[in-house]
Amino acid sequence: MKQLSIWLTITVFTLNVTTLLVMKKNLFVVLFIIGSLILPTNVRGWGFHGHEISGLAAALKVPTEMPPFFLQATRQLSYLNPEPDRWREKAESDLDPAVKAFSPEHYIDMEFVPEGGLNAPDRYAFIEMLAKANRKPAEAGFLPYQMMEYFQKLRMEFRLWRTTTEPIKRAMIEQRIINDAGILGHYVTDGANPHHTTMHHNGWVGDNPKGYSTDKTMHYRFEGEYVESHLQVNDLLPLIGTARVLEKPREAVIAHLQASRSHLEELYELEKKESFGAQTKSDDHKKFVAARLAAGAQMLRDMWWTAWVTSEAKAPVTQ
Repeated sequence: MKQLSIWLTITVFTLNVTTLLVMKKNLFVVLFIIGSLILPTNVRGWGFHGHEISGLAAALKVPTEMPPFFLQATRQLSYLNPEPDRWREKAESDLDPAVKAFSPEHYIDMEFVPEGGLNAPDRYAFIEMLAKANRKPAEAGFLPYQMMEYFQKLRMEFRLWRTTTEPIKRAMIEQRIINDAGILGHYVTDGANPHHTTMHHNGWVGDNPKGYSTDKTMHYRFEGEYVESHLQVNDLLPLIGTARVLEKPREAVIAHLQASRSHLEELYELEKKESFGAQTKSDDHKKFVAARLAAGAQMLRDMWWTAWVTSEAKAPVTQ
């Protein structure tokens, strides 16, 4: 009996421990799933985290006069902001390099744009101007054209939505609008990062009289490591002003990129004082990065708002 009692005690203890471990494992799985839905993943660009909080800040600052389906898509607009960086997966480009053609859409290296180049009406005319200046398209990039193309697609889709009454079609148009608004967000927020407006996009290149960093990890440390460890959406929201309709969207896009480029040396001066990274302590660094992320979010919100408001004019008849 004594041996039976001991065996039963050990068995019950073992079962209880096993049950606790299973419960703990299940709890971990549940928490992991919840966390994966809530927390952004760090990859590239502004890092997934930086892109997502910029997209989220823009969506939270949209005027309530936007269509209800757009106002309800806050999390989706945030998720879609880093989507174009997901398309740059190395495993896919190793299978076929065709996908690498997307890369120049993420930047505009101002040093390689010929005089008056940004006045070219579309990317093909821009390519012709680059060719005359003996520049390859990939040297300069297409960021302003990518932004304008998605903005105009969005405005056309809003027009269709205004005039379509058939419920199924309207629902499909809504999906198209959210998708393109989210993708537009990636390029607008890329443009707020000075690194995406210059050939000095990952350490200073060429003449360097001020002794700026030439470290080839700077780009990642700045927009990846630093942003993920120091910034949250609440750091951006107070910096975003009232929504405005952009009277001349093309000029506003160029001004957005030029304003970003104007902060390039400030970025490198901050890097000289203290390198960007997870352990950076300087308040000036955080203030600078928050302002850049907020500038991207504000411009994105204004482009969404402009596309909606100006889509009311000259609405086409739905077939």
